[in-house]
Amino acid sequence: MKPDVCSFPAFVQTPLAVALCLASASVLASPESFKSSRSFAMGGTGVAIAHPAGAGASNPAMLAADQHEWADNFGVVLPSVNVRAADEEETVDQVDAIQDVIDGIETDIAAFDPNSANASAAVQDIQAGAADLSGRLTAFDRDTVRVNAGVGLGVSFPGKSLGVGVFSNANLTATVRGDVSDNDTNLLDDIATANSPQDVQAAIDALDLDQDDTLDLTSQGKVLASAVAEVGISFARQFELANGNQFQLGVSPKYVELRTFQYTERVNGFEDDDADNDQFQTEKSGFNLDIGAAYAFGDDRQWNSGIVVKNLVPMELDSAASRPGEEVRTLELDPMVTAGIAHKSDFHVVTAEIDLTKKKAFGFEDETQWLAVGAEFDAFRFAQLRIGARHNLASNDDNDGIEEKTQFTAGLGLNILGLRVDLGALVSDADLGAAVELGAAF
Repeated sequence: MKPDVCSFPAFVQTPLAVALCLASASVLASPESFKSSRSFAMGGTGVAIAHPAGAGASNPAMLAADQHEWADNFGVVLPSVNVRAADEEETVDQVDAIQDVIDGIETDIAAFDPNSANASAAVQDIQAGAADLSGRLTAFDRDTVRVNAGVGLGVSFPGKSLGVGVFSNANLTATVRGDVSDNDTNLLDDIATANSPQDVQAAIDALDLDQDDTLDLTSQGKVLASAVAEVGISFARQFELANGNQFQLGVSPKYVELRTFQYTERVNGFEDDDADNDQFQTEKSGFNLDIGAAYAFGDDRQWNSGIVVKNLVPMELDSAASRPGEEVRTLELDPMVTAGIAHKSDFHVVTAEIDLTKKKAFGFEDETQWLAVGAEFDAFRFAQLRIGARHNLASNDDNDGIEEKTQFTAGLGLNILGLRVDLGALVSDADLGAAVELGAAF
């Protein structure tokens, strides 16, 4: 059966479930942190500009920072969803096509008799199928698809003396990759170039068919995914400094759940019903902590700087090998430090931020360390136009999968009587993404 690439298996049955997509890799790191739709549209920024309802995901200190008067009493996100995907070689479609070709060859082989009167015509069909399959497997080898998905909720009660927020979000990173055996392509090439029906039969026998004439191919599709879900509460307080400027400090104690999913199967034996089997999953949970700070300065406090340390307590989780001898991977949730600065007024926000730590690669993709810029232009609170860009500073000379380079974003916010809809879009050489969020602020 062909794999259902975006099924919803049990291992993401957390308070916030996210879609599992087929994946493969050699090393796991944690998925990218959840971002609100506003942050998504502004290049992933938020450490120095987050609205209260998104502070739990960006920087808890922003719960006590100055906000627009229409957003400083209460905020809610219900829900926020974002997805981005990179599939440069249409990898998933290749799996479907390969399985179709395999089905055709198996049907032709089951009916083949090298000594029959119509053996020559049958040979042409088998050889054409073998050549087609060999070419498709060769093209499939090391091709990769990557999907990142996130969903979140948040409720906030901002305040300078004490701001409080509750948040919950889940993030998933997944890739699928082909691992093609040279032995398979060599044997298929032997069938395709055989000179007689008897030679074709000999080459077919070398494939070591099962009793039901099923091709015993060793080429594999490898599935690997990781998910991180968290539920927490944020507290923040503002402090007045001697020079009249303002300093905010926030913390977010939270409960975190890690999950991994690892499934490897031969290309002609993929079963999506097996993909969510408990034996291919691992999980681990525990308490963790984010801590953030922000500082407002300038004649009109029009400047704001921020820094956040997420996941102060390192966590690790080993995956479960799905086949004997398969390598076990490690999911790592390490502390991540991000700093940012913003200039704001009633009608605009311009911000820049940088990751001060590097996130290890997940699967066949890049390590990441983002330098991001974003801007928001406000039309009397009723509409906001957002743009942004981010560039990966991490060195990826040894990368052999889908690269993370420069990404461009844009978005639109609409506010009607306190109710809001935020939309975002992302594009790069490899990725396409979108975000949508429903919420309210008063």
